[in-house]
Amino acid sequence: MAQLYIYNTLSKKKELLKPLHDPRVGMYVCGPTVYGDPHLGHARPAITFDILFRYLTHLGYKVRYVRNITDVGHLVNDADSGEDKIAKKARLEDLEPMEVVQYYLNRYHKAMEALNVLPPSIEPHASGHIIEQIQLVKDILDKGYAYESKGSVYFDVEKYDEKYNYGILSGRNIEDMLNNTRELDGQEEKRNPIDFALWKKAAPEHIMRWSSPWSDGFPGWHLECTAMSKKYLGEEFDIHGGGMDLVFPHHECEIAQSVASTDKHAVKYWMHNNMITVNGQKMGKSLGNFINLEEFFTGNHNLLTQAYSPMTVRFFILQAHYRSTVDFSNEALQASEKGLARLMDAYKNIERLEAKTLEATVNIKDLEQKCFEAMNDDLNTPIVISHLFEATRIINSALAGQILLTSENIDDLKHFFNVFFFELLGIKNELKDGNASYEAFSKAVDMLLEIRMQAKQNKDWATSDRIRNELTAFGFEIKDTKDGFEWKLNK
Repeated sequence: MAQLYIYNTLSKKKELLKPLHDPRVGMYVCGPTVYGDPHLGHARPAITFDILFRYLTHLGYKVRYVRNITDVGHLVNDADSGEDKIAKKARLEDLEPMEVVQYYLNRYHKAMEALNVLPPSIEPHASGHIIEQIQLVKDILDKGYAYESKGSVYFDVEKYDEKYNYGILSGRNIEDMLNNTRELDGQEEKRNPIDFALWKKAAPEHIMRWSSPWSDGFPGWHLECTAMSKKYLGEEFDIHGGGMDLVFPHHECEIAQSVASTDKHAVKYWMHNNMITVNGQKMGKSLGNFINLEEFFTGNHNLLTQAYSPMTVRFFILQAHYRSTVDFSNEALQASEKGLARLMDAYKNIERLEAKTLEATVNIKDLEQKCFEAMNDDLNTPIVISHLFEATRIINSALAGQILLTSENIDDLKHFFNVFFFELLGIKNELKDGNASYEAFSKAVDMLLEIRMQAKQNKDWATSDRIRNELTAFGFEIKDTKDGFEWKLNK
């Protein structure tokens, strides 16, 4: 196996991946709360951990990739009071909560498919694992790190911190949290304002509720991931991922729950992707800069000057390291669109290369090795992309007659693009997968341009001009070269 180093948020450093059950890797990633359309913030973690999933699989690991669906227990203010996000949506639209879940889950899956994000091995729903969550609450109560209050059950953070360290992931100090946390309405049943809900007694008007030893109620948001990761990956597993906004409180609470119930840390490597901003501001509905993925794909948003294809959005995200902030702007996406088109044209042009020498003048395998080194260095996709552009320069130089390539060089270039551009970066091969008839389409255009060349040789200017003019009107860009012609279809 390759020496893959990933940044561990827990240790604050890059660490060599050493799976607990080599060659098996257990990976859990926090999925969406399905109460609204998928947006750019959903795309970032999905693409980040899709890259990791793809690369681990390429290296030969057998990966069990679990990505949960939050469909209960996530309250509107992300705390322990207020209305469930899905229940609120259901009430406003006069729907069953599971109608809301299914509708937005279908839209999420459709967006992920468009972005070429591979489906996980298992996609469990929080609402389908109430039994496991109730058992986890019982385990924590039995260990003495939780208490019942008025039908709800809360995690006793202060007692836990006496033996363990609450704040180990986020670096927060419990004394500071106790001093700086204000009392909130409806929180008087807690011993401390920093305690968090494991189980909440449902108010009479609360739609989503289940029977438990403590009350008819529902699980707390943080409980689901601990219960489901344990069910599908065991008490200890390799990688837990999600957005950086989940470090506190969600993932901090997950650590406390797993340690309190089993006396050991469940996760070996914590990985977090950074946020997406819009013109330097955090994306949010209140700021009017919230753009969902369908709006990107159609261009129907006042901040967008055009539509952007799913592959442009994916390429845009991969041009920054997953731990760096990505700032959206039309200019940045347009640059990504041009860069992606340049790489796609380069791959198409490999078919036009001809072996001109028996001795290698370039070393494509060296580029391949550099790409593996970049992937092994905490999935450094921007460096991989820079090497793909270097391969593009080689292809263009060969087409211009500036360098000579062997047949082995040409085969290596095709393999290089297939592995890193399509397989590992997950860019759809539009020449093959995105349009099943592209090959026939391409050959038809080539045939027309060859007829045009023959017409020019015969001084049949009318036929030559007609073919060129009509192809141009259809959106083709035609360029005559000393060896014949080049063409591409503009958007």
